[in-house]
Amino acid sequence: MRQTVVRRAGFFGGLCAIVLTAGACGSDATGNDAASQKSSATAVSAAAAEGSRAATESVGETAAGQPSPVRITVERDDVVTLNGPIAAKYASATDSQKDVLGLPLTGDRNAGTRESGVVFQQFRGGVIIAKNDKSGTPAYIITSGTIRDAWNTERAPDGTPSITGMNGSPGPLGVPTSDVTSDGDVNEASFEHGSISENTRTGEVTVTVNGKIVPSGLT
Repeated sequence: MRQTVVRRAGFFGGLCAIVLTAGACGSDATGNDAASQKSSATAVSAAAAEGSRAATESVGETAAGQPSPVRITVERDDVVTLNGPIAAKYASATDSQKDVLGLPLTGDRNAGTRESGVVFQQFRGGVIIAKNDKSGTPAYIITSGTIRDAWNTERAPDGTPSITGMNGSPGPLGVPTSDVTSDGDVNEASFEHGSISENTRTGEVTVTVNGKIVPSGLT
């Protein structure tokens, strides 16, 4: 998945505009889904949120059965195009999720396809990521905060923190298999090989890798 960024002539009075159009998915590129680590959640403006809601209402599929691309106007009048599972997830995201995600980040390190086939798009307040770019593959939202920080902590194959280890989807936790969800004081996300939960009242973070609780690696 290659990120498409187009410069637009106007910015509609400085407001963020988000539009859905029909088209085919973009080609693959390489990138790093663990970029922009340890950032706090960022809410977008009310204007951006309203644009997101309008775009979501118009979601459809192309003749080939692929989700319609999502075009989002960002700073300096650039337009970022989301494709495939990333576009489908963004279009179906709740208003709250879109508010927290904010605008997409541009540049090769912030979107693309890993050697494993994993596709991702970084946003100001999180990431949307999918196992591959095939139609129907589910994508998930990991918003910025403690859970994402723990996922982006370098870990050895057994899950223990290690400066020589891997983080993000190439790490021992793997690709997300759920969004970050909340149940009372507990936020949690599941991954291919484990889970991360945070008690927002006590600050306790629990990281489980292959059924074993390991140190969070957070200080």
